[in-house]
Amino acid sequence: MIFKGVIIEESLDDKSVLGKVKIIETKVESITPEHKTPWLKQWTLHTVEIPEEKSDEIAQLISKSLDSKHTSWYADYKNESYHYITYTDKIFKVDLQNPVLYKAAKEYGFSIGIPEYQLINSG
Repeated sequence: MIFKGVIIEESLDDKSVLGKVKIIETKVESITPEHKTPWLKQWTLHTVEIPEEKSDEIAQLISKSLDSKHTSWYADYKNESYHYITYTDKIFKVDLQNPVLYKAAKEYGFSIGIPEYQLINSG
């Protein structure tokens, strides 16, 4: 099963991970104060597809590639069975049949400064 998600290009120190996924759409959005990323004026959102057999490897690559100066970033992707939420040096793989890990993933994201409205909604 293919995983689908979004990677924000500006969240990456090492952008080479983008060459290892299939980009199916790209949008550029202006930043607002609500985004809490005052060091950026815009960001580039890549909707990506990741084959199931590469899902763990890509999560590891993203985790190591995220911006080391501004650590309140994450990337996520999911299929019908699992949802990966990847932070710098921290990966959550949520089984959608038992989504209890959403709570831990959300709490971790909030603890590193991600605005609550941007955090993954488990409902």
